[in-house]
Amino acid sequence: MHPTTTLARARRRRWAVAALAALFAGLAVAVTGTAGQVRACLTAPADVHWAFLVCLGVLSALHYVLAAVTLRAVAGGGLPFGTTLGVQFTAAAANRLTPGGLGAAAVNTRYLVCRGIPAARAVTSVAVMQAAGAVADLLLLLVIVALSGGGALRVLASRAGAAAGALPVVPALVLSAVLALAAVTYGRRALRSRAFAHAVAGCAGLLRRPRDLVLTLLASASTTLVMALAMAVSALAVPGTGVTPADLWVLVTAYLVGAAAGAALPSPGGVGGTEAALVAALTALGVAAGPALQAVLLFRAVTYWAPVPVGLVTARALRGHEENAGMRKK
Repeated sequence: MHPTTTLARARRRRWAVAALAALFAGLAVAVTGTAGQVRACLTAPADVHWAFLVCLGVLSALHYVLAAVTLRAVAGGGLPFGTTLGVQFTAAAANRLTPGGLGAAAVNTRYLVCRGIPAARAVTSVAVMQAAGAVADLLLLLVIVALSGGGALRVLASRAGAAAGALPVVPALVLSAVLALAAVTYGRRALRSRAFAHAVAGCAGLLRRPRDLVLTLLASASTTLVMALAMAVSALAVPGTGVTPADLWVLVTAYLVGAAAGAALPSPGGVGGTEAALVAALTALGVAAGPALQAVLLFRAVTYWAPVPVGLVTARALRGHEENAGMRKK
């Protein structure tokens, strides 16, 4: 393919991603209410219980620790934990620029290759890591529903039904239609991709290593659970949400549903779509639009944007490993 054509396609793809992010950011505003409500939530940081920031920071850091554990388990061990942890921050920073987790996959694959793992096996390991994440999230949801006796799901469904009539009809319908279209389109594309074939082959290999399989699923599920707890803490930190610790399981369930919907979008890191989905999940629980958006913005600021500078710093370590690997090959 001609380089000019490739460049043009890449440029169109970036514009499409930017348009999708803008669309879902606009939908988030439309679903949550008027511009005045949005301004009110953005100009009321003094009301937030900032003591919760410590807990949010700890949970955010723990998320990356568990991601490092997951990668080491998938790769079969032998990776230095400290370096692997730093690479997860670099992968997160790369994910802010690419849709569908492609940035993190590329960084993790390159890291495994630099550690001496053959390229084919590295690609397979990263594909398994992503596939295991989807399976682990589903298992986590089933466990939470079982532990709550189905109560969390029933409460979420009943409150969502009660709140549905209060949402603007047109934005809600547009949001649902685009989410469904994105899920179908990118789901079919994923099933036909090489990454899916690598994931299937890698999962077969992981099944022959029961210890690594269990550790992969536990660590992967824990990364999602930690983020769900962080979302719950963010909701508790905003007084206007009206939620209490008794709503923990309902909040965790709402996060799992909302995050899954946001992840279906092809925008970088789900920007715009994830915020809209999480705000919609909180409003479905009866949280007012303004406080719901404030809680989501607090959650994303601490867990999504704050680690980016760390990732930019740790990227230097990854470049150092690449240079060392190149010297060894020579």
